[in-house]
Amino acid sequence: MNNDFKDILLGRRSVKVYDKNVKISNEELLKMIEEATSAPSSVNFQPWKFVVVNTEEGKKKLRPHVTFNTEQNDTSSAMIVVLADLKPQKSAEKIYDKAVEKGYMSKEVKEKLFPMYTKMYDSFSKKQMIEVVKIDASLASMQLMLVARSHGYATNAIGGFDSEGVLNMLGLSKNEYCTVMLISIGKAAKEGRPSVRRDVRDIVTFL
Repeated sequence: MNNDFKDILLGRRSVKVYDKNVKISNEELLKMIEEATSAPSSVNFQPWKFVVVNTEEGKKKLRPHVTFNTEQNDTSSAMIVVLADLKPQKSAEKIYDKAVEKGYMSKEVKEKLFPMYTKMYDSFSKKQMIEVVKIDASLASMQLMLVARSHGYATNAIGGFDSEGVLNMLGLSKNEYCTVMLISIGKAAKEGRPSVRRDVRDIVTFL
């Protein structure tokens, strides 16, 4: 485990070629995802869903939908499909009940806030909902890539894929989920290249 946050943050690279011989156990993948989902989300509804594709059969099914990213698919330990739930309010009460059970929230507060937030989410258009849940799932995705690096693995965030094809492959409805990104994960066989960033003075305004 690497606990040097600056090294984790600044040393992260987008890796596209992985060591095929390195497999990450389901237990470690679950642990990394668990750590990543400490990320914040709007009203703590946690709308993210992860599908881990780490079998030969699963990767063969995914491959036609990642035309420009087949090398990551073929060499990584896993391809993680990050999804966002378009109806998170339907399953979020368990989260609030658990918060009450642990003493993080009083029952009175839960009974006041949860119906109010549910009503708000029920009023969202599909476009509004996608905007909200994609932000939440993206926060967890970035955190997952940093967590992976702390575990000694490399990742690549992938946006170039057939979203509808992936949903169909997974047997999921586009009325219930939207795709956010794919994340390849494994042990780097070829290090990712460093890249430049814009000067902070060009992108920051103080008021």
